[in-house]
Amino acid sequence: MGKITGFLEFQRLQEASEPAPLRKKHYKEFTVRLADDEAKIQGARCMDCGIPFCNTGCPVNNIIPDWNDMVYNGSYKEALDNLHSTNNFPEFTGRICPAPCESACTLGINNDPVGIKSIEHFIIDKGWENDWVKPLPAAVKTGRKVAVVGSGPAGMAAAQQLARVGHDVTVFEKNDRIGGLLRYGIPDFKMEKFHIDRRVEQMKAEGVVFRTGVLVGKDFPKKILNLAKETISPEQLKKDFDAVVIAGGAEQPRDLPVPGRELAGVHFAMEFLPLQNKVNAGDKIKDQILAAGKHVIVIGGGDTGSDCVGTSNRHGAASVAQFELLPQPPEQENKPLVWPYWPTKLRTSSSHEEGCERDWAVATKRLEGKNGKVEKLIAARVEWKDGKMQEVPDSEFEMKADLVLLAMGFTAPVVGVLDAFGVDKDARGNARATTDGDGCYHTSVDKVFAAGDMRRGQSLVVWAIREGRQCARAVDEFLMGASVLPR
Repeated sequence: MGKITGFLEFQRLQEASEPAPLRKKHYKEFTVRLADDEAKIQGARCMDCGIPFCNTGCPVNNIIPDWNDMVYNGSYKEALDNLHSTNNFPEFTGRICPAPCESACTLGINNDPVGIKSIEHFIIDKGWENDWVKPLPAAVKTGRKVAVVGSGPAGMAAAQQLARVGHDVTVFEKNDRIGGLLRYGIPDFKMEKFHIDRRVEQMKAEGVVFRTGVLVGKDFPKKILNLAKETISPEQLKKDFDAVVIAGGAEQPRDLPVPGRELAGVHFAMEFLPLQNKVNAGDKIKDQILAAGKHVIVIGGGDTGSDCVGTSNRHGAASVAQFELLPQPPEQENKPLVWPYWPTKLRTSSSHEEGCERDWAVATKRLEGKNGKVEKLIAARVEWKDGKMQEVPDSEFEMKADLVLLAMGFTAPVVGVLDAFGVDKDARGNARATTDGDGCYHTSVDKVFAAGDMRRGQSLVVWAIREGRQCARAVDEFLMGASVLPR
């Protein structure tokens, strides 16, 4: 415990951000990490609890009190080593994780929780600045070959862990660049993509081979087939490799089955967001979906919807509105009831602060337009009675809409992968595999494992990293009979 009375003396300090009018003019990150003295003070607020609920609240079980103490004492290299012992990519989570660890912080019961995420951000940035992040190639090769399908955080974590114990790992990615939904689902203003590129270079030095533009599976929709340069069958992978990890994202979006859905100007969020990331990377995009000068309505109140809001504002939208089907959550959670679990409460993102009209308990009834193009959205207010959603009488209203973005979550992995492998699926359409006991992460098909969104459904980056790490240990045990990899 760095400072015995630190939690009594110091207040939580938020990371500084560029003002909204300025940051809307670009797509770069706008949050500034803590200075050394600021990080020291934030680390001092940690109480080093006898039962560190932050540790169990974190899906990768970061050893948070330890590296808080190390930061307080200026032992930044030791803090980085500690952080890397549980998290392969803290620069990802330090930027885009919603920080369930902070909701579990004991100090948060009656005060502001420790700024764990900002300290994590500080540690990893300090590591890169001082060239402490090095490749860790295996001293001895095993001669075993592993294929990883999908290069998002789950696939990257699994690949890195397996390479570090000596396996020959090849990562297959359908897109033209590595990173999965990190690359094309997360806007650059939340996480610039050089963070991914640095890790890819580290992993290459550790022996990981990356193959982009490759689809694994069959019967893909045309829009997915158009992404790739080649297709490989699951049978070929199982023949060429000793084990296969399927770790793609949950990319099947939830649709909105209302009249007018077919009108031009109505798009899924993931038809809109990746294009801007490609443009930021220097690609020339024909017929990019743009919000410039348009009245934009985002349907869906989660993080993806927020990303659509931020991108639309940067395009120069005339107005941006965001609807959520559920009622507005309370501004302050009932801590005695929910702590240390993730609470339901009103959350305002940086994108909302840049300009957005938000509304709750709103259901879209239909979309209308002329000449095949959307012009307005007709909605109604809803309420919940006896566990059922009902429309409020005489509450129908309409709004001008030139661009409607559907951001209502994702229902299943992309069509064409799991069926091609022939693995058993759960009721939600994900690969069926347990996370404990014998054969954890092993699907119903011999040599085939599943992790991340492919197994658990749409989730957080930090959960993907956890599953990738744990799956890597399961694969190593399968191949070698035992494993030194941490679980």
